[in-house]
Amino acid sequence: MVAIRTDELTKYYGDVRGVEALSFSVEEGEVFGFLGPNGAGKTTAIRTLLGFQSPTRGTATVLGADVTDAAALREARARVGYLPSEPAFDDRVTGRRLLAYHGALRGDVRSDELLEMFEPPLDRPVGDYSRGNRQMLAIVLAFMHDPDLLIMDEPTSGLDPLKQETFHEFVRTERERGTTFFFSSHVLSEVRKVCDRVGIIRDGRLVEVASVDSLLDRSGKHVRLTLGDSVDDGAFDLEGVHDVTVGGRGGADAADREDGVTTVSFTYTGAYEPLLRRVLEHDLRDLTIEEAPLEDVFMRFYDEGQATADDAGRATEGAPPRDGVDTGREADDA
Repeated sequence: MVAIRTDELTKYYGDVRGVEALSFSVEEGEVFGFLGPNGAGKTTAIRTLLGFQSPTRGTATVLGADVTDAAALREARARVGYLPSEPAFDDRVTGRRLLAYHGALRGDVRSDELLEMFEPPLDRPVGDYSRGNRQMLAIVLAFMHDPDLLIMDEPTSGLDPLKQETFHEFVRTERERGTTFFFSSHVLSEVRKVCDRVGIIRDGRLVEVASVDSLLDRSGKHVRLTLGDSVDDGAFDLEGVHDVTVGGRGGADAADREDGVTTVSFTYTGAYEPLLRRVLEHDLRDLTIEEAPLEDVFMRFYDEGQATADDAGRATEGAPPRDGVDTGREADDA
C-alpha cells in the first residue's frame, strides 16, 4: 500500500518556484528521507502534502486522501503525526497543559512512554524551554496519538547527540511496527542511520529517488594500498578507478616514499576481480577498502558548476540564492 503519492506536484509563489513536478511514492512501513540543502523546497513540499497550501498544479494523496479534498484530507490527518521544523507553542502555558490540550483534540495513547524517552520539563512554561526541550515536547505531541504516518521537518533539530540517538532508535522500532515516516533533512548521518530510501531535491526539483544502499554502491569504495615497490600514476589505470593519489602527495618519486613504502589511494566503482589481479602484481603490504561517505554521494547531485548555472537561472526568476549543504546541524529550511 502507498502512504504518500505525488504526481507532477508543483507549487509556485508568484514567479518563484517552491517545488516543481515532484513525482514519487512512499510505501506503508518505510522510512523515506527527503534530502536537500536549505531552501531546496523540502518544507514547501511538506506544507502542500498536509493541505496547508494548495498546489499550483499536479496531484498528491496522503493515506489515500487527495490533498485538495479538504474533507477527505481532514479525516486522513487524524492518522498523521506532524512535526514542523519550528514548533509554534503558546509560551505562556506549561508543557503539561499543552499535552492535555493535544490529547483532548487527537487522543493520547502513548504520552507516558514518550515522556520517559524524551523528558521535556512539563511543569515549566514553554517560553522558558531551551530549543532542545521544545523539540522534545513537539516529538511527544506528534507521536502521542499513535499515528500511522509521521511527517517530520528536520526532526532532530536542537536535540543533543544522546537524544538524537534516542530518536533514531525509536524510529527504527516504530518502523518494525509498520509505522510510515516521511521526513526532510540535510543531516546526512541521520539519513544514513534510519532511512530505507531517499528522494534528493534540488532547487525545487526531484533529482533522484533511490535506496541508501543503492546510492552508496553507485558512489564506489575508497581504496588505500600500501606497497613495497614504487609505482607511477598509471599503475592502476583500470575502468572504474578515479582520483588516484600516489605517495600521498600525487607523485611516486623518492621524496614521496617513506621507508621504502608507497601509498596509493583512489575511488573504485568497478568489479573487485580485476582490481585484485592488478593489486597482486605489486608488493602488497596493506589493503583498506572503505565505503564512500554519503556526503560524497550527495555532492554528486550538487556539483559546483551546475549549481552556479542553476543559481543564475533562479536569479532571473526572482528566486532566493541557493544555500550551502550542511553535513552537520541545521539552519532552517526556507
